[in-house]
Amino acid sequence: MTVTPTSSNSPAAPPASTTNTDAMSQLSGNFSTFLTLLTTQLKNQDPTSPMDSSTFTQQLVEYSQVEQQINTNTNLQTLITQGTSNASAVTTSYLGKKVSVTNGEASLSGGAASWTYNLGTQAAGTTLTVTDANGKTVYSGAGATAAGNNTFAWDGKDNNGNQLDDGAYKLAVTANDANGTGITTSVASAGTVSQIDMTGSAPQLVIGNLEVGLGDVAAVSN
Repeated sequence: MTVTPTSSNSPAAPPASTTNTDAMSQLSGNFSTFLTLLTTQLKNQDPTSPMDSSTFTQQLVEYSQVEQQINTNTNLQTLITQGTSNASAVTTSYLGKKVSVTNGEASLSGGAASWTYNLGTQAAGTTLTVTDANGKTVYSGAGATAAGNNTFAWDGKDNNGNQLDDGAYKLAVTANDANGTGITTSVASAGTVSQIDMTGSAPQLVIGNLEVGLGDVAAVSN
């Protein structure tokens, strides 16, 4: 008789630590049952036709492999928890610092937001497009065409002259040369980190009305 570990399904996934503990307890229970059945079978086997021990050996190996996998998951979860704690500690050092954000987002606060965008070469035409947090275009207009860094200061008004609410907005820049060929562009904004949001899976830097991850920070200054 072969006894294999069983599992149960639940509507919501429990924490990894609880899952690992339950899995180990379940494995131990099944293993104890397996040993009891194995001992009983050995006691009652036909002496003239003994059972093949290779099957039992294989099952013992499988139990050992499952136990190792559970322990590996536990160790990985511990490493993830430690990494998150270290990231949180590092993130607090950004408080009060001015950072450069490279994901194209900026905070509109008090009817003002600004970006710096870079053009790889001189452009014949540049289009600036601002979208809100839902990805809806709220402003579109012509931008500077000089190669290198250019600044766009936005008053927070859409193309109809309506003042938009403060919040996070994103700038996209497209540019073409005289032949209509696209030019490489990049967008950045800057702001001071006022607080750290640690409610999510990874800490976020709060800059005005904007939250950004460490991966979007290109530079830090006092």
